[in-house]
Amino acid sequence: MLRIGVVEDHESQIIGLRAILAETDDLRLVAEGPTVAEMLAGAGDLDLVVLDLRLGDGSMPEDNVARLRAAGVECLVVSAAEEPYLVQSAARAGVLGVLRKSAKVDELVEAIRCAARGLQWTTMDWAAAIDLDDEFVAVRLSPREREVLRLYAMGESAQRVASAMGLALNTVNKYVQNIRERYAEAGLNANTKVELYQRALEEGIVPYPRRFWGRRR
Repeated sequence: MLRIGVVEDHESQIIGLRAILAETDDLRLVAEGPTVAEMLAGAGDLDLVVLDLRLGDGSMPEDNVARLRAAGVECLVVSAAEEPYLVQSAARAGVLGVLRKSAKVDELVEAIRCAARGLQWTTMDWAAAIDLDDEFVAVRLSPREREVLRLYAMGESAQRVASAMGLALNTVNKYVQNIRERYAEAGLNANTKVELYQRALEEGIVPYPRRFWGRRR
């Protein structure tokens, strides 16, 4: 029997998943919680965790995946969230797949069964996230550069970025210049703040406004 946990803050979703897995011969929901920490408390050994992308505690998918992997368990994302930056965050963290909550029951069961055995479950959403993230890898931004770009692209001044990150203003300016140079080497414009914002959108570093996501699909 494969032991499944779920991190989900909607009770109806947990009840539904428990009922679905109870109909199978090899899958059982044995741990649940609205956050990773609460789900892991007393969970015991798990073969897989089903993770929602958007949780009430505001946590990011890549942080949740890191906590789960540190506990020795892989995860499959099952979520209604459509924001590409959340899917990319999960993809970057190394989850075994991304599936929408609107998927048919048979597909959901097979995805969980596949991921619980350590195999990748591929969907169009997953493939699109990987494709977008390839550009991120190409420019080779460091974690610190990513954070500088995120804050700066969202409208913060260099001084406010410096204060938020505990850095000197000159250091932040150097980071921004390095980021621009890396994009230029990749053949991408990043001379203005607007262009930096566009690059950050493409990389999944900042969220797409909902009105744009509908057009991109």
